[in-house]
Amino acid sequence: MISTDTLGYIAATLTTASFVPQAWLTFRSRDVSGISLGMYSQFTLGIALWLGYGLMLGAWPIVVANTITLVLAAGILAMKLALQDKRPT
Repeated sequence: MISTDTLGYIAATLTTASFVPQAWLTFRSRDVSGISLGMYSQFTLGIALWLGYGLMLGAWPIVVANTITLVLAAGILAMKLALQDKRPT
């Protein structure tokens, strides 16, 4: 029988790992033109709230996955904010 934490770690690994290639591509290319500022702001806030929820529960699979995803999402959001006004005219 699989434990609750094991299931959580498997789910966290899959969802976080699926986000990493897109984040890596965005960091490498610095192309944020296709990213919605509103959507990414909400996404990053949602991830931060999931992290808080995981911390309140002491649910380490949630904490680990959302810490990694929050760092990546916040980096992309910061890049979007920094580069959005630097589009060629």
